[in-house]
Amino acid sequence: MLRLVEFAGPVILVLWIYCVVSVILTPDGATRNLPKLAWLFLVLLFPLVGSIAWLVAGRPDTAGSRRSSHEREAPAFPEYDRPGRAAGVTAESDEEFLRRVRERAEQQRRTEQERRRREAGDA
Repeated sequence: MLRLVEFAGPVILVLWIYCVVSVILTPDGATRNLPKLAWLFLVLLFPLVGSIAWLVAGRPDTAGSRRSSHEREAPAFPEYDRPGRAAGVTAESDEEFLRRVRERAEQQRRTEQERRRREAGDA
């Protein structure tokens, strides 16, 4: 019985320290179910129960990387969909972007054709 207590004490202490550091390093809006300060008090006041509760119900979900609202969920072309690369949020903004790209491409084509005509006329 004494050996179990000797083993459980340091394990609970290490778990408690890990959870306190984890709560402190977690960004404010990333905690689940309770605010960050409430989790910190819970872990500090109830070392074993609070630590287990933090690991089960409070720690941020790290299953996948979080994307901003301007990034695509499922990349069609992964080489173009890097984290941080913006994408249209609505169909209208996509259409507006494509319309501007087409206008710019047409303007560049006209400029190139005019340059070629001038070069042909000078030669």
